[in-house]
Amino acid sequence: DGTVYTSNFDGELRAWSGTDGAHLRTLSGNVRKIRLRSFRGALAVDGSNGTVYGGSTHSRFGAIEVWSGTDGSRLVDLEGHPGHDVLALAVAVDGTLYSGSSDSTIRVWSDGLRVRTL
Repeated sequence: DGTVYTSNFDGELRAWSGTDGAHLRTLSGNVRKIRLRSFRGALAVDGSNGTVYGGSTHSRFGAIEVWSGTDGSRLVDLEGHPGHDVLALAVAVDGTLYSGSSDSTIRVWSDGLRVRTL
């Protein structure tokens, strides 16, 4: 839909219009957790449904937060790299999510469930 997402040092993701640059919405994480984060290190968007994924670089959590790209509502946290930073996220054409971490692993996710570790 032309929406551009940015990751910020305040731990929030922001959505912007790719047409005119207007701020559309802010996607905030869990208030308790967000205060402890220094940067959201990874960001990915599923082009088929607009789901937005943000990875935490605060190693205490190692979580991937998931939002609806449509209305910005927070959907779920995927806990897959506890004690490590989530440094990379990618969404395949079929909707499979891949997360890379400072624990030297890649986790593979499908429908919100971790299906394997590489």
